[in-house]
Amino acid sequence: MKKQTAGRKQLGDFAPQFAALNDDVLFGEVWAKENELSARDRSLITIACLMTSGDFPQLKAHLKMGKDHGLTKEEVVATITHLAFYAGWPKAWSAMGLAKEVYGK
Repeated sequence: MKKQTAGRKQLGDFAPQFAALNDDVLFGEVWAKENELSARDRSLITIACLMTSGDFPQLKAHLKMGKDHGLTKEEVVATITHLAFYAGWPKAWSAMGLAKEVYGK
């Protein structure tokens, strides 16, 4: 897995401990444990969680990561469609728009 540095790049000067926890613990330890869950599976779980919570700025970033981890457009569309009935149509509509931005037509 690629070393995560977004925390330090975006918040390192402002919130160094938070940035370090993001890069070193969340991504450096939790996401790196691919013997338990693959990066692809972690991406799918994270996308589902962020969509259901309505955290759309983070969702877009994780859709990009999911694409990089091998999630197909069809898998993402099916996930969002399925969750629409549990999390709400407006959230799914917003998530689908972000997925379209990331995956294209």
